[in-house]
Amino acid sequence: MRPHLLLLGGTTEARLLAEALAARGDLDVTLSLAGRTQRPVAMPVPVRVGGFGGAEGLEAWLREHRVAALLDATHPYAARISAHAALAARRAGVPLLCLARPAWVPEAGDDWRPVADVAAACAALGAAPRRVFLALGRQEVAGFAMAPQHRYLIRSVDPITPPPPMPEVTCLTARGPFTLEDEARLLDAHGIEVIVCKNSGGTASHAKLVAARARGLPVLVLQRPAPPDAPRVTNVQAALDWLSHALNLRGV
Repeated sequence: MRPHLLLLGGTTEARLLAEALAARGDLDVTLSLAGRTQRPVAMPVPVRVGGFGGAEGLEAWLREHRVAALLDATHPYAARISAHAALAARRAGVPLLCLARPAWVPEAGDDWRPVADVAAACAALGAAPRRVFLALGRQEVAGFAMAPQHRYLIRSVDPITPPPPMPEVTCLTARGPFTLEDEARLLDAHGIEVIVCKNSGGTASHAKLVAARARGLPVLVLQRPAPPDAPRVTNVQAALDWLSHALNLRGV
């Protein structure tokens, strides 16, 4: 039997890993997606969609499917599944690696203002109405109902259902990567005065920060959650190197 790898995905890095592992041809790979995106990009390996039922359910899945290694390439803000993966891998005795893209760092001219969470972001927006670009993903936008005085622009891969509860919202659907020209037109067309985003890292959505810098716009940046206690790398090649080493140590 070929060794079985479970890859927790949902990111560009997970897709690149899946492509590299499929080309390698000496592993059985299962890519797990949370199911939040309605039309995910096609993958070259078998895909399962949905949760596992917490750390206990993931541990059982690892044992049942005789998983030889676990790669967590989820989004840097997917704290819950990463914590479950660390606990399940430890209990099942399965080697675990986390692939987390490096965070963005502010450059000269940036006006970044770190905030702990959505409630802190709402407070930082202030009382006066502003035009706000929420670049957060669908899960967090409902929390801005506590700051209903602002006019919001929200961009997401899939339509937001139910619609956000704020009274003045414009919703756009689009999938990155986005160019600097794209982001400049977007900010100007909607008269954006402030951006709220996650520090996702990577290149697909970085251009909005460059466009904000050129316009002197403040950016409220939600802080990344603390990572789990597990080995970590920051790029796909390092993850592939770790995997070869881990499987060799296990004699597979």
